[in-house]
Formats: sequence, C-alpha cells, structure tokens
Amino acid sequence: MDDTIRPAAYGRVSSDKQADELTIDSQVAALRQRIVEDGLKLDDELCFLDEGYSGHTLIRPALEKLRDVAHCGGIDRLYVHSPDRLARKYAYQVVLLEELRKCGVEVVFLNDLQQERLAEGELLVQVQGMIAEYERAKILERTRRGRRFAARQGKVSVLGHAPYGYRYVTRHEGGGEARYEVMAEEARVVQEMFAWVALEGLSLSDVVRRLGERGVLSPTGNTRWDRATIRGILMQPAYTGTAKYGKTRLFPRENQRRPKRGDPPVPRQEKVAKATAPPRSKKTSLCRP
Repeated sequence: MDDTIRPAAYGRVSSDKQADELTIDSQVAALRQRIVEDGLKLDDELCFLDEGYSGHTLIRPALEKLRDVAHCGGIDRLYVHSPDRLARKYAYQVVLLEELRKCGVEVVFLNDLQQERLAEGELLVQVQGMIAEYERAKILERTRRGRRFAARQGKVSVLGHAPYGYRYVTRHEGGGEARYEVMAEEARVVQEMFAWVALEGLSLSDVVRRLGERGVLSPTGNTRWDRATIRGILMQPAYTGTAKYGKTRLFPRENQRRPKRGDPPVPRQEKVAKATAPPRSKKTSLCRP
C-alpha cells in the first residue's frame, strides 16, 4: 500500500429523495473500491459528501471544506464518480479542476477512460460537462411544464403553507394524495371576520378587540391578535378561491448606472416605463444595391 499519496473522495446528490434512495452510498462504495484497487487508503475525514445540494452552484459545505483542505496541501489525489458530480455547469468544472491542479491535486473520474491528461482526455471531460449542463436544463424545463400542467388540474398547492382555518394533509396521511382539510372552529372565526368587516364595517382594531373578548387564540397561540395577521387573512386569496400558480416571474437584471449623490430623483412613471418596457433588440441596417 502506497503511503506517499493521500487520497480523498467527493460524492454528491442533488435532492433529499436521492439521498434516501442510497445513491450517494453507491457512489462512496465505488470510490472506495477504486481507491483500494489503486493501492491507497482513504481516511474517513477525507471523504467529502454533499447530500441534497445542487451541482448548479459551488456553495456546498463539503465542497468548501474540500477546497480548503486542498489549498492547505492535505490532498494529493481526488476521486470523483463523474464530472457532473463535481459540478453541473461546465464553467464550474473548469474552475474547480484548474484550482485543484494549481494545488497539486490530481483529479480522477471513475468513468474517465483517459486517465492520462491527453488532448482526448481533456475533450472527453469537456463534452461530459456540456452534456451534464444540457441535461440539467432539460430536467428544469420538464419540471416546469409538469408542475404547470398539474397546477391546471388542481394537483399542485400554490400556497406556501396552510392558511388559518385549514390543515395540510400530506400524501402519506391522505392515502397518496395531498390536500387541505377544513378546521371547522377556525373556519367559523374566518367567516365572522369577513362579516364583521364587510357587513358591520369594523376596523382591524375593532376586530382585534372583539377576538380578545371572545378568547380566540391567534394562529401562533397568542391571546392577542395582531392587525397585520387579520389583514393577511382578509387579503388571503385562498378564501375566495382565486389562488394562482406561477404569478411571479424572474427577469435578468438590467445593467444600469447607480445614481450618484446629488442626482435628481427618477420620476415614478419613468421607473414603471423602464420596468415594463420589452428588451431592446439590436438594429441592423441593410444596404440597398
């Protein structure tokens, strides 16, 4: 057994479901077997595992610790199952491989047939990284469309948590189908709130006082209600059946110069126009013959 080379192993699964299915254990078993075949011994403190972390980001606890140990010279060779376990994006793979190479760490992928760093071997790693990035984009798109289809059928909850008056029933408890169950006592309180405000014209402070007189506990178990809690209940779209799925969108941030001290404030109408304006396309001019 060679004691001059200190090996390390890194494994990752991107979801808790994969962790429950023992896929990370299979990675560790394959890594340990390869290390033994190479005549090396793996210390337990050099087995870095990220369970439930996406490969689309470099902010992972075990990966951060691995990079710190490599920077200090505590690793000579790193074993990874495949490039996509190290990172999903090819650019991140290049960053990590270059960083480890500068630290004097040799990276070994179990599915890398060209262990010599020849041109073919480098090309294979690059192709694997691009394929992994493509697969992630495809999975995200399929997931988005699948969730939208399920939401149209009413099978996806668009609420972050069960509103006051409801109890969330998990799939395990509901026989394979998750749902919300009405709590009769709390539902009666919600109906009274709407009647007090809409019919009697009570203010939020009056509703707080009336709930206190009746001894109704708040959703957190307090004897005194907060006006913001009552307003949230009255504004909750779930009680009117208008909760929507996918009502928020993410757009790339525009590169705009930050205002300097002393600059005149931007009018609100101009801000709204900039926010709602479609992205400008580059104009091209055609020369007529």
